[in-house]
Amino acid sequence: MAKKALITGITGQDGYHLANLLNEKGYEVYGIIRGQHNPKRERLEKEQPFVKIIEADLVDQSSLVRALQTAQPDEVYNLGAISHVGYSFKNPQLTADVTGKGTLNMLEAIRAVGGEKTIRFYQASTSEMFGGLDYNRPGEGYNEDSLFHPRSPYGVAKLYAHWITKNYRESYGIHASCGILFNHEGERRGVEFVTRKISNAVARIKLGKQDHIELGNLDPKRDWGYAGDYVEGMWLMLQQDKPGDYVLATGETHTIGEFLDLAFKEIGIEDWKPYVKENPDFMRPAEVDILLGDPTKAETVLGWKRKVDFPSLVKLMVAHDLELEASGEVLK
Repeated sequence: MAKKALITGITGQDGYHLANLLNEKGYEVYGIIRGQHNPKRERLEKEQPFVKIIEADLVDQSSLVRALQTAQPDEVYNLGAISHVGYSFKNPQLTADVTGKGTLNMLEAIRAVGGEKTIRFYQASTSEMFGGLDYNRPGEGYNEDSLFHPRSPYGVAKLYAHWITKNYRESYGIHASCGILFNHEGERRGVEFVTRKISNAVARIKLGKQDHIELGNLDPKRDWGYAGDYVEGMWLMLQQDKPGDYVLATGETHTIGEFLDLAFKEIGIEDWKPYVKENPDFMRPAEVDILLGDPTKAETVLGWKRKVDFPSLVKLMVAHDLELEASGEVLK
């Protein structure tokens, strides 16, 4: 019989890529969406009709129990979260309830429903848990044993979710693994995230739809990969005999300025400075200067490695947004 998988955050970037991957592997895919009139439901039904939709909410444990009873999954991928760092500063309590406590609700639901069935659980942890502080190993990235020091409500909430997942693994024997993913981007990234904001603005500038882009700090360094590569790592974690925690990263960093360099070159502009304005509203109260990951464990144990390099990622995103904006399709 085909394996069954239940995905929270199915309408997000990672949910999209993961659902496609699992469908290609012959899984029966279930996806949780929040709200009776969720505006993203229509797009999900159109683009991924193979997904069986279940209405539930991470802040409502009883709805998660019902979702598990309906899907009877072999694997649960918890991707749902308030995932924008800047937004988390403005809405810290909601971030804590959804991103942090929501994971606890799902783990408790698995305990309640699991019974004799072993449900394997994946928790989407994040490099934002490291916080970029105490970075005393120049040239070496954070790994699974590095110290955490989150610098945002999002990072703090994710750290709670990370540790409660480890606690349930150790306390109740749940096959629960945490993927500590560094920044992973792509054509499905929300336009509120800086990489997609840039690729979309570059496309619009090329087509004469806007004349500049407003950004915050251009100096932070990030370990940027392609989301389509990273979901394979999620799946590989749940195929292991023993659960564990794994860093997924590229092992290299680039600044937002470097992203701008490559993006504008895709439309024939060498000097992007006249097109970029600094907006203090986009500055974070506490900035993370550098995030660099060490994926050695994932590469050794899982056999995982990123396929799309940084220049190819930028090229892919700009090409997608040029096609999108030229078509007149509304950005979603």
